[in-house]
Amino acid sequence: MLTEERHSYILKKLKEEGIVKSQDIIRELNCSESTVRRDLILLEDAGHLKRIHGGAKRVYDLDEELSVVEKSAKNVQEKTLIARYAASLIKENDVIYLDAGTTTLAMIPFLNKNITVVTNGVQHASLLVDQQLRVYLLGGVVKNTTKAIVGVNSVSELKKYRFTKAFLGINGIDEEYGCTTPDPEEALLKYTAIQQSSNSYVLSDHSKWGKVNFAKVCDLDEVTIITDQIKHLKNHNIFENATILEAIS
Repeated sequence: MLTEERHSYILKKLKEEGIVKSQDIIRELNCSESTVRRDLILLEDAGHLKRIHGGAKRVYDLDEELSVVEKSAKNVQEKTLIARYAASLIKENDVIYLDAGTTTLAMIPFLNKNITVVTNGVQHASLLVDQQLRVYLLGGVVKNTTKAIVGVNSVSELKKYRFTKAFLGINGIDEEYGCTTPDPEEALLKYTAIQQSSNSYVLSDHSKWGKVNFAKVCDLDEVTIITDQIKHLKNHNIFENATILEAIS
């Protein structure tokens, strides 16, 4: 097998599973231990992976934060499917926290029950009022990109409330690094909401899996994840640490 073919195989396995074992490469590609060691050294020098004992692990590129308009245009059908399913979990008289994400924004048309909603999303609050729902909008600084309210005041205010359920958007989900987002202030607010809620749900379409962003929100075992398809997780060891619900139409 050519060097380029071996490298392509190794990088593909890392993308799918996050970690690759040297013995697995030797067995699958029928090559020597010295060849695999040399391949891993070359790929590490190129910045594609990090060598560890017995193999290598993936190196992540941190994604930049997109604007609300940019996020809203991505994976629309998947977000709607997840949003509808998430809304179906809400019961009469629930007090919920609705995070300022685009998938949580897609939940609002399906919220027709007698509930109370607290949100840090400016757009969310406006649409919730149009739905004739009881709404509390957190105070703080409004971000230009996501129209989310963040800052110490919003965190302090959020700590005064208790929720039956919290619904959170997320930018990345990874079995090693957990749930992550680009902005530390939003990460803190999301984690505070998790602490204040009896049940916390992270809404994530399949494009978020295997991605890592700058600021950690929580570990996988602290939330229930709602996604659009579970079959794409077959190569992840995610099920050992996470509760996952599949949104079905």
